[in-house]
Amino acid sequence: MALAAELEKLRDSGWESVVVSSGAVAAGWATIGQGKDRPTDVSVLQAVSAIGQHQLMSTWANAFGVQGRTVGQVLLVPHDFTDRRQYLHARQTLSTLLSLGVVPVVNENDAVADDELRFGDNDRLAALVAHLVGASRLVMLTDAPGLLTADPRLDHEASLIEIVTEVDARLEAAAGGTTGVGSGGMASKVAAARIASFSGVETVIAHAGLEGVLGLIDAEPRTVGTTFVARQSDLNARRLWIAFAVASCGRLMIDDGAIDALVKRGGSLLAAGVTKVTGEFLPGDAVEIHGPDSSLVGKGLVRCSADEFALGAGNLVVVHRDDLVLLG
Repeated sequence: MALAAELEKLRDSGWESVVVSSGAVAAGWATIGQGKDRPTDVSVLQAVSAIGQHQLMSTWANAFGVQGRTVGQVLLVPHDFTDRRQYLHARQTLSTLLSLGVVPVVNENDAVADDELRFGDNDRLAALVAHLVGASRLVMLTDAPGLLTADPRLDHEASLIEIVTEVDARLEAAAGGTTGVGSGGMASKVAAARIASFSGVETVIAHAGLEGVLGLIDAEPRTVGTTFVARQSDLNARRLWIAFAVASCGRLMIDDGAIDALVKRGGSLLAAGVTKVTGEFLPGDAVEIHGPDSSLVGKGLVRCSADEFALGAGNLVVVHRDDLVLLG
């Protein structure tokens, strides 16, 4: 496989690589599906993933084997990022594989993943893995040259956006709108790039079919793809998960006093500062927090349900500062 050869060439230049790859379900269904439509039942998809996972790894093993390189399979679930002990275990495993000269091939553990608690797409997983290993760069390869100013099927004058310093509403619209958890396509790649940017990782979206694409991305000056500039950030893995990987179940509107408490004093969000509640949520669910002008202030995990919530309930802690990420 050309990609394996390119990664090996980068290794000779001093880069170490972690591959995040999907395709287990597709490989499994190609084996047993007999030309039928892909199933939608979760339990069937999980079983098909178990069939296809070793085939996916065999493909990568053969590709890197030609380069004299060994691969190691690492299957992750969201718990590996939200639980501190599991997070450290996952990081140590990947670090050790790299120290042994092995190329880690990462995928979501689709065979056992709870449909209610999963990464949703491998773009999001790749961004979280980039943070996990302390990567300098995240490369997402697709069938487009990068992020364009518009859908080229609808706008023939659509052009490539070469540099992105901040993901805003305009860019999300160019990518096809905002995403929840796992809608795929360019929108999910832009969402993943935002995750990586917040964790201090530069991201490049480029065309997978471009010959020598990884070398072109590594060249100076870079002439391919869309580059998302890394931000200075101290978000840990759990806060990244809260901010970008957990779907919001509701929205809290807060007043200016609450914004000051959160932003200037690093406090928790109290019920007294909440002016409006929308959505249905339970303790532990994620909610977006917006200011009086509807601008996004942050996101956090609530400590009470929507039904239990009472406006003006004084010092009731709605979102503790340990479960809060400021995004404004």
